Formats: sequence, C-alpha cells, structure tokens
Amino acid sequence: MPKTVWLLVIGMAVNITGSSFLWPLNSIYIHDHLGKSLSVAGLVLMLNSFASVIGSLAGGYLYDKIGGYRSTLLGTFITVAALTGLAIWHGWPQYVIFLAIVGLGSGIIGPAMFAMAASVWKNGGRKAFNAIYVAQNIGVAVGSALGGAIASYSFDLIFLANLLMFLVFMFIAIFGYKNISEKHTPHANKMQAPISIQNRSHIMALIILCAAYLLCWIAYVQWQATISAYTQTLHISLNQYSLLWTLNGAMIVLGQPVLIPVTKKLLSRVKTQIIAGIIIFIISFSVASFAEHFQGFVAAMVILTVGEMLMWPAVPAVASDLAPKGREGFYQGIVNSVATAGRMIGPVIGGMLVDAYGMKVLFAFLIVLFIIALVLAAFYNRPLKKQKKLDQTASAGN
Repeated sequence: MPKTVWLLVIGMAVNITGSSFLWPLNSIYIHDHLGKSLSVAGLVLMLNSFASVIGSLAGGYLYDKIGGYRSTLLGTFITVAALTGLAIWHGWPQYVIFLAIVGLGSGIIGPAMFAMAASVWKNGGRKAFNAIYVAQNIGVAVGSALGGAIASYSFDLIFLANLLMFLVFMFIAIFGYKNISEKHTPHANKMQAPISIQNRSHIMALIILCAAYLLCWIAYVQWQATISAYTQTLHISLNQYSLLWTLNGAMIVLGQPVLIPVTKKLLSRVKTQIIAGIIIFIISFSVASFAEHFQGFVAAMVILTVGEMLMWPAVPAVASDLAPKGREGFYQGIVNSVATAGRMIGPVIGGMLVDAYGMKVLFAFLIVLFIIALVLAAFYNRPLKKQKKLDQTASAGN
C-alpha cells in the first residue's frame, strides 16, 4: 500500500476515533444529563445525520471544485470550531446546534478522503476503499472503548477528548494531505467534465446501485436500534450485546488476510462481491430472526460481518470506477450521503414497524428490503451495457 494511502488511513482512524468518543453516548447524555426524552434525543440525532447528508453532498462538490486538500481542511476547520464550542458550552440548546455543525463538517471530510484514496492508488481498485473502511472500524472500536472509560470518570472530558483527536487529525491533514492533493488531483480547479450521454448512463447506474445501498443500510442499522432493544427483552445483557460489536470490529480488522485472497479468486468482479454481500446479509437476518439466545446472535453477527466486509467497501469502489474525471468527489459524495441517510431513517422505520407489528414482521420486512436490493444490484450496470451497445451501433454505422 502506498505511503500516501497510509497517511489517509491513519488520518481516517484518528478522525473516526474522535467521533466515536461521543456518538455512542449522545442519547445517554441528552436523556440523563440534559433531562430530555428519548424521542427528543432521536430528533437531535436525526438532525445531526441530516446535516451530515448535506455535508457529504457539499464535500463531494467541493472536492471537484477546489481539491481534496482544501475541502478536507474546510470540513476539519468547521468540525474543530463546533467541537471547541461544544467543549465550552454543552448545555441545551447549544448542544443541538454544535452537534449539527459537527455533522456538517464531518460530512464534508468523508467524500474527500475516499476520493483522495482512489486518486493516489489508482491500480489498487477496491483495496484503497477497503483500507479506509478498516481504518473507520478501528476508529469506532478504539473510540467507543475509550469514550466509555472517559465518560465513567467525567462526561465533560468526552468533549475535550473529541476536540483533541480532531486537532490531531487537523495536524495530519495540514501537513500530510497537501502534497497528495497537488500531486494526484491536478484537475481539481479545472472545469468539470460535461454531462455527456455516456456520463448520464454512469449516473443512472450509480443511482440504481445507491438505491440498493440505501435499503441495505436501512436494514443494517437495525442492529444498533431495534435489534439492540430486542436483545434486552431476551435477557441478553448489555455487556453481551457490546461483545457482539467487539466481535464485529475484531473480525473486520483481523479478517483482512483471509478476505483479500478469497475476493481475488472467487469474487474478482466487484458486482459479484456486492451480490454475495447482500445474500450473506439475508442469511444473517434470517438467523437473527430465529435467535433466542446469545449464541444465536453471535452466529448472526459473524455472518453479518462477512457480508459488510464485502458490501461496504465495494460500493465506493464502483462509484470511483463510474466517475468521469473531474467528478470523483461528486460520486463519492452521493455514496456517503446515501449511507448516512440510511442510518438516519432506518431506526425510525424500524421503530414504527416494531411498535405496530412486532419483531417478526420487522425481520420479514428487512429480508424483503434485501431481496429488492439484490435485484437492483444485479441490474445496476444495465444502463452501461445499453450505452455500450448504442456506441457500438453508432461506430458500426460510421
């Protein structure tokens, strides 16, 4: 892996570690320390996610306009400013305002990081996105563990620790990413590629794939929402539930030496990798729907993790392949915003279905979502094939 990609991987791990100090504890802080209801806490988190969606779209646009270095710094400066305010004023309603601004700034950073990874390791294909994906999961695991320990001592220190980690990331970005941007994104300040007929077929393929991606995220996030609550009704302790995510993170990091040769030999086409990931998701949720004890959820989580290891890095890789020169950031911005939108609306949809019909109906609904996603993923490249035939016909006519 090139040294420049290592810089991006380290930066992403630091970035997500900082974010993970706070995000698992948001609901607890809003409810227990600010005295608001869980419904209000849910609305605050939705606002944060919505701001992140806007930030992702803006970040992709800015990458194409001003380059990865400047757009990353802009997102970082916005986030650091908001975290500084949050470290000083974290009462109500300042907490809501600063948390939304954090979502905006963090959203801007994501597409730039993915687009820069693709630009510096063009021959790496999916490997660049897989490296960033692993870095994100390392950050989640480390940040969540440290955040819980710090919060048990003093919740006020969480905000300071979050700020300090983003200051470290800002240092890495300022001194590490400038050369990356200058060397590998020379088109950043040039005129963007025009929307040609061929580009429209690429956009249509991306939209179809992102529809599948959205459905998968709506279902996946239930593990952090409705399924987490469901495990409590089965007398599975919080410690045991937390172990499921520890297992998830450990598999993602330690499983790479096994996953890479398997995908290279058996799933060499990225479309096949996506389809395999969705099928594995279906198996995981089927197992979870019948699970009544901790061991059943362990099995479901193991299967789920294999599916996400195939699915999550593959979609940004497809977006990178589809993007015409000068629109790499735009395509990554769409992918990032779709994932965030799924995480935003998934808990709401899941909660409504569970309240009205129960968990069995929810699991059935989620499996239907995966089946629809599977069909969409199987045919997402149809517009590309159609355009290719039209181009061949036109060439033969000339």
